[in-house]
Amino acid sequence: MQMANKDYEQRAIFLAAVCGQTYVQFSNMDGSFVVPLNYSVSHTIQAKSINNVWEHFGFILESPQEIIVAFRGTSSTSDWISDIIASQKRFKYIKEDCLTHRGFTDIYSSARSGIISALTRLSPDKTLYITGHSLGAALATLCAIDIAANTVYSSPNLFTFGSPRVGDPAFAKAFSKYVRNSYRIANLFDVVTYAPPSVYKLPKREKKYYYSHVQTLRSLSFQNGGVGLNHIIGSYFVELSQAQPQFTQLLCVTNPGFCPVTEISPIEPAKSQGIKKR
Repeated sequence: MQMANKDYEQRAIFLAAVCGQTYVQFSNMDGSFVVPLNYSVSHTIQAKSINNVWEHFGFILESPQEIIVAFRGTSSTSDWISDIIASQKRFKYIKEDCLTHRGFTDIYSSARSGIISALTRLSPDKTLYITGHSLGAALATLCAIDIAANTVYSSPNLFTFGSPRVGDPAFAKAFSKYVRNSYRIANLFDVVTYAPPSVYKLPKREKKYYYSHVQTLRSLSFQNGGVGLNHIIGSYFVELSQAQPQFTQLLCVTNPGFCPVTEISPIEPAKSQGIKKR
């Protein structure tokens, strides 16, 4: 069952800010970040990058009513390498025979046991949200279908921002079966959302891999003068905030440092959130 439009808009704004904090967590040596009011950190997500280095890849937040699993996007050279390893492997966490992006799947698999273990310690009666931006959106997509299929949290709510394609058409079909509350928020001018291509072939090899996006698309349309600015989470936050400026202002004022910088908020965030006042 999809959310009412106002609820969707406010939740998307809030979760975009949460995604911004996954980059703050990674950029700070001690892994610190701004936790929103009435939430606490119940788990720090650690995952192996492509060169087998363990990195902060997000966190799990808990409030009296809900749980949020948040993944960060690409912040290191090794992550970019994972992004381009676009061959596929079987996604072994569901019974359906489907293939997913090898680089994304390997990162998620390294974090999986910690995430599942952390969720078993939390109340199954709470509403679960899973979110991520860019590479983090791909990881969130894999996590959502896994959790829906294999835990008591059978109805997770997925919100992704600037997600690449994650798996083959069989995966996209299975995803729709397991994850019924999904919002794939994508800027039409964000090149990351068009990768990998629908048909991908490794250089000097004949084998082809097929990719399809998961549902449900919620499109945005903004151009900020460059490939990076059309993709960063701060730009998504700015665009989404225009639908609910009063909600956004209250969110930013009551949670100093939590929001990316916008013309709506006087709060200065960490530099890594990457957008300037206009």
